[in-house]
Amino acid sequence: MSNKILVTGGAGYIGSHAAVELIQDGYEPVILDNLSAGNRKLVEGIERITAKPVLFYEGDCRDRNLLYRLFEKEKPGAVMHFAALKSVGESVQKPLAYYHNNLDSLMALLEVMQRFEVSNIIFSSSCTVYGQPDSIPVTEDTPFKKAESPYGATKQMCERILEDVSANGLRVLSLRYFNPIGAHPSAHIGEWPSGVPGNLVPFITQAAAGIRKELVVFGNDYQTPDGTCIRDYIHVVDVARAHVHALHYLQQQKSSALFEVFNLGIGRGVSVLEMIRLFEQVTGVSLRWRKGPRRPGDVEKIYADPSRAMHALAWKPQFSIQQALLHAWQWQQKLQDG
Repeated sequence: MSNKILVTGGAGYIGSHAAVELIQDGYEPVILDNLSAGNRKLVEGIERITAKPVLFYEGDCRDRNLLYRLFEKEKPGAVMHFAALKSVGESVQKPLAYYHNNLDSLMALLEVMQRFEVSNIIFSSSCTVYGQPDSIPVTEDTPFKKAESPYGATKQMCERILEDVSANGLRVLSLRYFNPIGAHPSAHIGEWPSGVPGNLVPFITQAAAGIRKELVVFGNDYQTPDGTCIRDYIHVVDVARAHVHALHYLQQQKSSALFEVFNLGIGRGVSVLEMIRLFEQVTGVSLRWRKGPRRPGDVEKIYADPSRAMHALAWKPQFSIQQALLHAWQWQQKLQDG
């Protein structure tokens, strides 16, 4: 396998952290990003952390001509596909944009991979594929329920496409993230702000920094101990590390056709109100928040059984939720300092 790894969406939140881990493991990431959600400053942050120059292409994964030129020149040995629209709430408002972007980008990428005989891909999936499961924790064998949002539906569809194509000689690992949070401990890269945050932790940090007047807790009447949604929060660096472990796992497999899925979480559910209290304890910053109505597309409660990933990929999370919240706050402060 070539040492070069194509990282689509590598100027985004999880992709930039994965690029750091790849470089530190001796690989050479080739980043492709249209900067619709990513930012060049995250590429610069990768270079500051690793003290290595990064190959960066600005462009869209749906641009087949660009993909052809990139594959022809760089000859990547594998692909990590992060590029996608990812907001649950926005997907409810703009379903066609999500179906068009998330499905066509994957299909364009697969067509070009086949043309250049690149058979290894690690796909950025999501716990939203499970919908609202009947029981938790969810394992990789938990049946899919109807997705609660168009975003979740695109991830279900992408996994089906990958499973079907794998029969023709593709080797696929689909990593189902639960809720990545935090930032790199160096505070050189993190979740880049873009409009009103769709995820809890950047909303918390922006409220703490005074960028938002207050934090809105969407729904307080769920069937959970404190009435708020429960999620499995995992440090983004641990998610990024899992991708390098997954790459090693792919390299060890002998089969020419492969489709496997892995949950990435810590295996514990934490409610929205618990996250607010933990942030206040870790940072010493008091948050102003209010209760709001439920948000369309939100699942009530979900957390992972990550034992398959821990065993097969020889991986386990290293950071606590408290550390993730502290790193997210340090990143927010770095942004405030310009």
